[in-house]
Amino acid sequence: MYISDYSALHLNVNLDENWILNKMDNNIQKGQLKRWNDSKGFGFIKPASDTRDIFIHISALKGMSRRPIVGDTIYYDIQSDKDGKKRAFNARIDGVAQVQAVTPRKSSKSRKNSHWFIKLLIFLALLAIAFSIYDKKIDVKTIVIDTIDSFTKKSSNSQYTCSGKTYCSEMTSCEEATFYQNNCPGTQMDGDRDGVPCESQWCD
Repeated sequence: MYISDYSALHLNVNLDENWILNKMDNNIQKGQLKRWNDSKGFGFIKPASDTRDIFIHISALKGMSRRPIVGDTIYYDIQSDKDGKKRAFNARIDGVAQVQAVTPRKSSKSRKNSHWFIKLLIFLALLAIAFSIYDKKIDVKTIVIDTIDSFTKKSSNSQYTCSGKTYCSEMTSCEEATFYQNNCPGTQMDGDRDGVPCESQWCD
């Protein structure tokens, strides 16, 4: 009793599987390529189960290792376009292998060119920074030299100090009068205001 029940159950399962496979196969159409315009990439399939030809475009045959030719057996699905006309899609050529699209890799030469360009940009940036620093050093050097010259000039007159003298009669030389006029406040030694002190006494 157990064996017969198991056999009946196994038979029913096999029948169900065959029914599912048949339903799946019914969704896939089969036909023969009747006409094909290879330059334009389209043609027409003569279906095995219909009298009307089905339009097919080369884009429906993705991944085929060769282009279709008249007489090929085509397996395909059917879809309708905006005008209600039927056309094939998800098609494949019977007996023709499918190939996977390979993403092209960048050549080693292009990678080398890219690396060379990046190095050039880095070099130009470093060169610009170096020039900027060099210009700043020149400016600093100029300032230092001017400061030293100014200090030296003042040091040459360091024998004189502002001790409250304001008139030419208190001076002992033109050099002293010039020092007082340029460095000390309240002096009255340039009556005509021409920048030369004590012209009648010392700086004539």
